[in-house]
Amino acid sequence: MSSPASAIDLGLQRQLADLLAASSLELAPRELHRAGEMAALLPANTCVYVPSLPGLPLARTLEAVAALRAVGLDPVPHVSARRILDRDDFKSFLKVAVQQHGVHRVLVIGGDEPKAKGPFADSLEVLQSGILAECGVREIGVSGYPEGHPKISPLALQQSFERKVQMAKDQNIGLYVVTQFSFSATRMVEFCSHMARIAPQVGIYMGVAGPTDPAALARYAQRCGVSVSLRALRHLGAGIAKLVTHTDPSEHVVALARYARSREPGNLVGLHVYSFGGVVRTARWMGELIAG
Repeated sequence: MSSPASAIDLGLQRQLADLLAASSLELAPRELHRAGEMAALLPANTCVYVPSLPGLPLARTLEAVAALRAVGLDPVPHVSARRILDRDDFKSFLKVAVQQHGVHRVLVIGGDEPKAKGPFADSLEVLQSGILAECGVREIGVSGYPEGHPKISPLALQQSFERKVQMAKDQNIGLYVVTQFSFSATRMVEFCSHMARIAPQVGIYMGVAGPTDPAALARYAQRCGVSVSLRALRHLGAGIAKLVTHTDPSEHVVALARYARSREPGNLVGLHVYSFGGVVRTARWMGELIAG
């Protein structure tokens, strides 16, 4: 069966390829040994995000950053506010990452911890501290939620976003949005349109679930609150979940490419592809779409 990407017009195919060429993906630390394979499938300097995991020391994150830079990729470490144990250690980590490994952007998130393990309670406090700008970080990613957040109200999310935009502006740091993934192309496009109205200057990297194991995807989705999509999958049965996760997810990408083409110049910069432990398979999928 052909993928949606194989049946679209040449202009849209180019738009899709451009979106993928500007996209990023995540690398689980346990797959670091496959960084070279991944790099061979992607454009040079593709942004690869290094998640902050419970109990993962900053030294290990720094190893991942160094390994990604060594194979010609652009490492972007997660900064999980509530997992930062010590302000000075965190500052030292950032300085080495920036000065020795060319890190210029980070993804600033609150983290899944129920309470702070150190000096920062949330991502706002990290940004407010001024450490990022002081250490040479030039751009930050902040989270977006096309399907809402399981624990934070839409109003609170909006207020937090507005404060982050203002703080970044005050510190002369660029700011962009990286979203959680959704199974709904409609939700993705609605989110982009909403952001274009309230913050047209802020670029968006729309989260997309790459090819993955259905059980891994379900666990991640439950943790991240992708509620509408999960309810739909449960209603339709396990078969549709397998279909969604094991076929080419280009349908969502094509919908986003159509949005981007209709809004040029627009706020959708690229995609952020979640690999869920299958980074080489994900990189191959991305590379094939870029090649057309």
